[in-house]
Amino acid sequence: MQSCESSGESADDPLSRGLRRRGQPRVVVIGAGLAGLAATKALLEQGFTDVTVLEASSCIGGRVQSVKLGHATFELGATWIHGSHGNPIYHLAEANGLLEETTDGERSVGRISLYSKNGVACYLTDHGRRIPKDVVEEFSDLYNEVYNLTQEFFRHGKPVNAESQNSVGVFTREEVRNRIRDDPDDPEATKRLKLAMMQQYLKVESCESSSHSIDEVSLSAFGEWTEIPGAHHIIPSGFIRVVELLAEGIPAHVIQLGKPVRCIHWDQASARPRGPEIQPRDEGDHNHDTGEGNQSGESSQGSGWDKDEQWPVVVECEDCEVIPADHVIVTVSLGVLKRQYTSFFRPGLPMEKVAAIHRLGIGTTDKIFLEFEEPFWGPDCNSLQFVWEEEAESCTLTYPPEQWYRKICGFDVLYPPERYGHVLSGWICGEEALVMERCDDEAVAEICTEMLRQFTGNPNIPKPRRILRSAWGSNPYFRGSYSYTQVGSSGADVEKLAKPLPYTESSKTAHRSTTKHQAGHLLSSKCPEQSLDLNRGSIKPMQVLFSGEATHRKYYSTTHGALLSGQREAARLIEMYRELFQQGP
Repeated sequence: MQSCESSGESADDPLSRGLRRRGQPRVVVIGAGLAGLAATKALLEQGFTDVTVLEASSCIGGRVQSVKLGHATFELGATWIHGSHGNPIYHLAEANGLLEETTDGERSVGRISLYSKNGVACYLTDHGRRIPKDVVEEFSDLYNEVYNLTQEFFRHGKPVNAESQNSVGVFTREEVRNRIRDDPDDPEATKRLKLAMMQQYLKVESCESSSHSIDEVSLSAFGEWTEIPGAHHIIPSGFIRVVELLAEGIPAHVIQLGKPVRCIHWDQASARPRGPEIQPRDEGDHNHDTGEGNQSGESSQGSGWDKDEQWPVVVECEDCEVIPADHVIVTVSLGVLKRQYTSFFRPGLPMEKVAAIHRLGIGTTDKIFLEFEEPFWGPDCNSLQFVWEEEAESCTLTYPPEQWYRKICGFDVLYPPERYGHVLSGWICGEEALVMERCDDEAVAEICTEMLRQFTGNPNIPKPRRILRSAWGSNPYFRGSYSYTQVGSSGADVEKLAKPLPYTESSKTAHRSTTKHQAGHLLSSKCPEQSLDLNRGSIKPMQVLFSGEATHRKYYSTTHGALLSGQREAARLIEMYRELFQQGP
């Protein structure tokens, strides 16, 4: 692409001068998960050539982590495509034949997805007895009625009463308890059993929400999360195949692995000479790309940096390399933002965004895979659910560290066995999951075996021959599994988290060219009263953009939410430079 010339009236704009020299806006994407790859792919397809992806870990995929053992693929992270009607993940997988081996049993339509809709869930008590099927069905119907009520507060603007403390858990627990206690047909023993089942259901809800406790999830915002219609699907060859499809077409030199970022120095042009005391790397310094170069003939990072040039953003990496940019798309998890926002951005984030980071929630949901030589469960059993009878009247589901195992809500049976072998997948969340992560494999396998023996009443269950588990909470590049709307937060906080920096009066203000000889000129938006002050030409909009599942108001916590958020941020930049890329040679 030809270098863009600047008109005389924009000659004092350092950003326009930079584009005149370089011919392309430089974009750095932090993170090579679904959001980062989706943003990168969209930018490259629209003609951006100076794009660099910095990934802290040694592989792409983010919170998609497929592990192949033998002939089977196990998902430590994202597992299901949630919904099919209009879901971009589903359409990508379907179009590329990734669902051809998905069995009918792996197309679950239930609200809480299991590995198979075939068979029945076995609810077992800590006294080693199975809860009768009719009791399970009665309670399930009751619970689902109450669950539907939790959706009404947001969807119908229903006021939240003080007794609920605006908590999904508090509301659900009290509503279910009252209905069980008021049932004149159930004997006391059955009522107590159903109350204990309620606690197990709430543990499952906590795992679904990735919260320490469902009590922490906002009741007034709960219904804003939107479920895409259609079945949930498992990808037999691994969810990582979706990641690989997104990465196709992205040149190898664009993505740099093992490249953690220390700090993003933004608003540099207007802040000079206050900028970071870091030096650009010299042309002779080690280049981390493959040497292929990008389509503009420049290195995708740091090359051609005029030390007198004012870049709006400078990315400082942990290895001390600094990369100047026009725009940075940040896709790190909410967990990382909570832990590092004070040191990750210079200058610091606006208080509005900091408050949103604090109010929104993210927790840890971990999986524990246990592989056995032979199944000890029946052919009609699709899961083993753990019900502690003594917890019937409990008001909290938080345990001391030495009892972390009590937060395991149950084990799903992986189907079909011809693909997976004889494998159970356990679920645990919250602070107890973090304790589990600190234990070694032998200890976790031993404790899980003892629990299976206790709840099935079968003392002869052998230890598993292999264990595989996730550790999302202690991973420094994630600090959690996915986000939720915490009590005190709302969808408005998600919007604030997603808002690009620096703040302007209009997010539509764009950096456009008026003619092919005036590329890079800052123009106002369609509304004159919302335009940038052109006398402050050094302030460039959209220096730092935010994407990732936690930034999608309707689809937070999902893979499609992550992908769509990456495309959303790419679209902002594509619109900003629309006229630049439309001009002829």
